[in-house]
Amino acid sequence: MTIKQQIIISGVGGQGVLFVTRLLAEAAMMKGYPVLTSETHGMAQRGGTVVSHLKVGDFSSPLIRPFSADGLLALKPESLTQHGCFVKPGGWAIVNSSQPLQEPADLAITSIDAESLASAIGNLKSVNLIMLGAALARFSDSKDLFCTLDDIQAVLNAQLTGAPSKLEKFTAAIDAGYRI
Repeated sequence: MTIKQQIIISGVGGQGVLFVTRLLAEAAMMKGYPVLTSETHGMAQRGGTVVSHLKVGDFSSPLIRPFSADGLLALKPESLTQHGCFVKPGGWAIVNSSQPLQEPADLAITSIDAESLASAIGNLKSVNLIMLGAALARFSDSKDLFCTLDDIQAVLNAQLTGAPSKLEKFTAAIDAGYRI
């Protein structure tokens, strides 16, 4: 099966944008797909804008052009405004927001209150994994996302073999987003 997907992951420093990108990239590699990633960082080490480009399939450049991405994983509501222009018409966005967002006619937006979920599971730093779980729940059974919950779990199992408590926390966060 030929896969060709482009995904933007956006947030601020300290939110785990790069970790989610790495999980997705490793899931793609595990499935035998070619992968390119690139990221830009804001001025601050923590708190500055971070945007990551993930391309899965036969691409020659790591950067995603405006109106070309299949989807956007926005870890902050502002990320939709800042980086929504990368998503193509008919694409999707999963946005961390406690408020409903106005949906442009050409973009399917799902709002998730990931911060409240992170608080409920007692892991305030897990917003990124909750958002990833929500994206997996909505799109992994369709052509819109190249990997599944099982693929991400396999990557986590391989990365965290010596850290069972971390593995348990990460899995709980992804499951919380998946079950919404």
